[in-house]
Amino acid sequence: MINYIIIGIILIILVSASIYIYKEKKSGKKCIGCPESCSCTIKGEKSCCGCCDVEDN
Repeated sequence: MINYIIIGIILIILVSASIYIYKEKKSGKKCIGCPESCSCTIKGEKSCCGCCDVEDN
């Protein structure tokens, strides 16, 4: 019985993470879970995590 409870908890975690990633990608986020939340990008420079780079023309 305890095995079913553990499996259920793991499934809930995986489904929740999948839904979160789906929603974030659908809203247009490039980098999910970026520690700077893409706010460390300075004009013309790369971000600390390298995922939210801004290119100016």
